[in-house]
Amino acid sequence: MKVSVIPIGNSRGVRLPKAVLEQCKFTDSAELTVEDGCVVLTPVQTPRAGWAEAFAASPAEKLSEEDHDWLDAPLDAEDS
Repeated sequence: MKVSVIPIGNSRGVRLPKAVLEQCKFTDSAELTVEDGCVVLTPVQTPRAGWAEAFAASPAEKLSEEDHDWLDAPLDAEDS
């Protein structure tokens, strides 16, 4: 797909079509890198995104006895 490089203030940029933004799952920001002379845009991922859902979907019976002991251990002042 050919796009135009347009002036944006003192810089220049490109407009990305809505379909491309949706397909690549871009939201409010992106990570920009240059690799071998090419500009690469990557969606910014939220740290630990999806972890809660993954843990909720994991059956507790798959945990070992040691896992259960660790999960049920009380926290003390040194742990916080």
